[in-house]
Amino acid sequence: MNNIYFDNASTTAVRKEVFDEIKPYLLDFYGNASNIYDLAKKSQEAIKKARKQIADAICAKSDEIYFTAGGSESDNWAIKGVADALADKGKHIITTKIEHHAVLNTCKFLEKHGYDVTYIDVDEYGIVSIEDLKKAIRQDTILISVMFANNEIGTIEPIEEIGKIAHEKGIYFHTDAVQAVGHLKIDVYKMNIDMLSISGHKLGAPKGVGALYIKNGINISNLIHGGGQEKGKRAGTENVASIVGLGKAVELANAEIEESTDYITKMRDKIIENIMSNIKYCRLNGHPTKRLPGNVNISFEFIEGEGMLLLLNSKGICATSGSACTSGSLDPSHVLLAIGLPHENAHGSLRITLSKYNTMEEVDYFIKEICGIVSRLRDMSPLYEQFLERQK
Repeated sequence: MNNIYFDNASTTAVRKEVFDEIKPYLLDFYGNASNIYDLAKKSQEAIKKARKQIADAICAKSDEIYFTAGGSESDNWAIKGVADALADKGKHIITTKIEHHAVLNTCKFLEKHGYDVTYIDVDEYGIVSIEDLKKAIRQDTILISVMFANNEIGTIEPIEEIGKIAHEKGIYFHTDAVQAVGHLKIDVYKMNIDMLSISGHKLGAPKGVGALYIKNGINISNLIHGGGQEKGKRAGTENVASIVGLGKAVELANAEIEESTDYITKMRDKIIENIMSNIKYCRLNGHPTKRLPGNVNISFEFIEGEGMLLLLNSKGICATSGSACTSGSLDPSHVLLAIGLPHENAHGSLRITLSKYNTMEEVDYFIKEICGIVSRLRDMSPLYEQFLERQK
């Protein structure tokens, strides 16, 4: 069996329905939406439709949706935009130690420019410490940014509670929902969310397109200056075809959440149950139940993640590791370290992320192969040999 794709948290294929929706805006309806002739109006109408599709999916208003080039831009805009707009009020921001680097590195950038950032802890499952959050709030706190669901370990955060605490203190609340939109039901008003980041390529839309929900009345500076696109807040000729694709992908994914969740969760749980039952010295990372339907993250002691990935790839299986070895770094995942894993265990982590297009047949094949791969790697591991000697 070849080409089993278990890395949907990294990116997804463009859905056929989405591609079909996009195609006319690349070949026929290519007008610049800023003009007034009929061809341009086709683009204007398409953007308006996509804006509503996304707003409906998160229970927002259409005029609160702003299109961007992806999740990283949306995170940057939300954090830098509020920091700049509210600099006179305060320069303190709160986030967590397990955020995506689009948030963490933006905060580090702001620290170099006079801002103070508090990085709060999480528990062993990756859940934000509410008590630590409350203690971190100061008179000059202007923004709290906590991701909706973690991209590595799949843990879903208590977003509504965090938003409520922020609003009680008059603080803006931003959430990176790149992994959550299209997979979890979201109501931005009920959940007290002021800003929310979306990325298209995580749910069947093209790469290079995303959105930022900004609640009406939020004081935020522009990220890109130029023309009057996106109500003058985000300049640049609109990427109409990709915007169309994003709107369609979000609409489809949101309509399928209940059916997809049930199916994907069954595959996820089968993988977890079989690995935990059949392979010794491993640990499930992330919350056992409060986790994304398609996320499996397991650490295997005594082996390196890179070796697992290479052997899985030789079997036609695409997955990712908790180790950053393949990107040229020797450092393990900051998320796994934050939940308390020792460096050596974090290096031996494997992330599987499933979609509705995966099958139980693929899951069975993976379970069979991963058991053999772990056994093979441990047979080659001096650490495992030393461990067995100590056990005698």
